[in-house]
Amino acid sequence: MSDSSPRPPFAYTPLPEREPIRWPGDARVAFYVGLNIEHYHVDAPATSIFPGTAALKPDPLNYGWRDYGPRVGIWRMIELLDRLEMPASVLLNSEVCVENPEIVAAGVERDWAWLAHGHTNSRLHTGFESPAEEAAALGEMFDQLEQATGTRPRGWLGPALTETFETPGFLAGLGGSYVLDWCNDDQPYPLLGQDRMISVPYSIELNDIPLFVGKSFTGPQFREMIVDWFDQLYKDGESTGRVMTIALHPFIANQPSRHRYLEEALEHIAGHDGVWLTTSDAIADHYLEHYYDGAVAALAQRNGA
Repeated sequence: MSDSSPRPPFAYTPLPEREPIRWPGDARVAFYVGLNIEHYHVDAPATSIFPGTAALKPDPLNYGWRDYGPRVGIWRMIELLDRLEMPASVLLNSEVCVENPEIVAAGVERDWAWLAHGHTNSRLHTGFESPAEEAAALGEMFDQLEQATGTRPRGWLGPALTETFETPGFLAGLGGSYVLDWCNDDQPYPLLGQDRMISVPYSIELNDIPLFVGKSFTGPQFREMIVDWFDQLYKDGESTGRVMTIALHPFIANQPSRHRYLEEALEHIAGHDGVWLTTSDAIADHYLEHYYDGAVAALAQRNGA
């Protein structure tokens, strides 16, 4: 890579060289549910179960499939999380605040963590004509989410994990402290170019869209993958704490034929000692308070600064 080529907003930090992370209660794994609550436009293509009709306006087949989430799936998910006493970290399209306010009210009642997730998942966070246009879009989004939820978002996941090179800086200026878009680690780490901005682990592999839609997983295969993922991180976490999340969409994971397998997998995780059932906000706060300064100093030493 030449000196003039764009670089990612982070530096390479080998896991064995990092200060060991200890989570509250000396937990091995910090686990959070990444709950995507999204709004889709009826006249735009998006995630589809049958691509053959995805370009139609309207597309009843695929739009209706996605619309199962706010109508039915989310309520099945809420019942499950309530029973297991698990909080949710919600990746929230701001348009949901207008289209589905009952869902937001249910989350506020449960003290969910709210992360900005674009205005709608019918539009990626890209293609802005200028940085000023992106800044205005993000500012409007944050204000709308704060008004609806009562809290200003601190985290960000772009629609389909999209952002620009300028996004982290704009997020920092709006009060944000972390992003989830870079799925390359089991631990948080500092982002470059912005003070006290970090990446928190998310997952594109342990994610119901690519698994069920892209790979045609069955429910039992989904449960098995979640359990295997957790068991490995739980083993790894004996020496240094790890982060685990499952990326879930209620129109997929909470379909009747799949829900029981998600339930069984979450019961497996919740049934272990040494697991911190938490939110991405709390994970970010703990890392920023206890490990961020040391990680930044280690990076400076590694780079000879």
